[in-house]
Amino acid sequence: MIKLLIVDDEPIERDGMQAILQHAYNDFDIRQAKNGKIAINLAASWKPDWIFMDIMMPGMTGLEAIEKIQQENRDIQFIMVTAFDTFDYARQAIKLGVKDYLLKPSKAGEIVATVGKLLEQQAQKEQVSATQHQQKEDFQKALAIVETDVVTQLLFDHVHDVHIELLVDMLEIPATAEKFVMTVLVPEGLGRLYPQVKEKIRQTENAWIGALYGCQLPIIVFRDKEKSFRSQAISLVKAILSISGSRQEGWFVGVGPVCESLEDIRNSYQKSLIATMDLSLPSRYRFSSDVPSLEKVGDAAFIKQQEKKLFDFIRLGEWESIDRLVTDLIRRFEQEGVNILWTQQRTLEFLWITARVMGEMGIDATIPYYTIQAKDHRQLLVETLQVVGRLKQVYLKHYNRLEVDKIHQIKQYIIDHSHEDISLDALARKVELSPIYLSKMFKEKLGINYIDFLTSCRIDKAKKLLGDPQKSLKEISFEIGYHEPNYFSKVFKKMNDVSPKEYRRTLLTERKDQRDE
Repeated sequence: MIKLLIVDDEPIERDGMQAILQHAYNDFDIRQAKNGKIAINLAASWKPDWIFMDIMMPGMTGLEAIEKIQQENRDIQFIMVTAFDTFDYARQAIKLGVKDYLLKPSKAGEIVATVGKLLEQQAQKEQVSATQHQQKEDFQKALAIVETDVVTQLLFDHVHDVHIELLVDMLEIPATAEKFVMTVLVPEGLGRLYPQVKEKIRQTENAWIGALYGCQLPIIVFRDKEKSFRSQAISLVKAILSISGSRQEGWFVGVGPVCESLEDIRNSYQKSLIATMDLSLPSRYRFSSDVPSLEKVGDAAFIKQQEKKLFDFIRLGEWESIDRLVTDLIRRFEQEGVNILWTQQRTLEFLWITARVMGEMGIDATIPYYTIQAKDHRQLLVETLQVVGRLKQVYLKHYNRLEVDKIHQIKQYIIDHSHEDISLDALARKVELSPIYLSKMFKEKLGINYIDFLTSCRIDKAKKLLGDPQKSLKEISFEIGYHEPNYFSKVFKKMNDVSPKEYRRTLLTERKDQRDE
């Protein structure tokens, strides 16, 4: 409802204008004031949307009243009402931002038309305001996506088309020289608290907040030079844990070390994960610098060798081999009497490698972590195999979903392009799979390897072309994708027990016999 104030020292003018407006518009809330002083008080207390202001009134002119009202409220729109059509009044009114003016006595049509113009302007203004509000909301949503995307790229090394520096430039929170990563473990089933956690972090620190991966929420926090590193981190930890109230079971925060470049941020993230290995601590948080350093230099070569094997096993999808590898690794450390915390840390790094390689293969795998601090190597082995099992399920679900469509796509591509030089690597890029996995999947699903299927397609085409007596064997050889006619003849004979010439002779004879019949 529009609130409209009519200001005029003549009651008949006020009543007449109110009657005209109420007859034309039934959704107006109209009040009256007989002078400028009353108008000023009403404008302050009632806050009208529009004021129809008479210019010449005793005590205070309408222009003086408008000027005083505008000092408190710049949003009110004014229509000047005057019996004097003079340039001087109009000039002063324009300076004050008066929207329009009416000459007294005004006709009903003129008053209604003026108000109609105001309503149209207001509708346009509201539309612009709504559009701007929607654009602002859309921009904020886009920024939130950009923010989580930046964190994902920096911490998990995912590759996107948009360059990381361009994304960083879009964010409202600029990166500072020093930063560190905190990993918040949120109890399972409490992902709904993500918006609250995000808002609490926003109120406390300058930070980029990642997406909630499973139960993990990564945060890149920018250093506040006015505080020490530990006090800044602890303050943010307490703010986050305050959301959980008195029940903090399952909540835990790992704090990684300070780093100076975005390139080193992944190291801070991994150290923050290491800090979350022991969830039995009463403080519900831990700095990575408080985790005992238990490096064993003598094992470096062995671990590097195992990592290389792990890369190959993951790419081939050989999960039984992965189970054996981590089992052998943990048992070896147990036999050598290695500290359980060191073993768990090393095994966790192997699990990170597994998730990272899966990410490179296009499989969205949550970075794994241990929910408990293992008491001994036997318990660690059980926990590790369970984590590997979960990663395997993600892997199989991904490829089971893709394989039916991919196999059909691959078969059709080979059939259509068998005459070309198709390498396994080029075909793998075409369907966005690794060459090793593609070869394995092809064999398992079709019972034939890739090169045999390609050869079969070429020979099938050759059989059709051999029915044309005008084509030479050399022409057919090149047309189906072989660059050496002698090699084509050998391959054809091996697959059909007859040479191309013998096959053609038999084919043409059969056709002649059919025609004769």
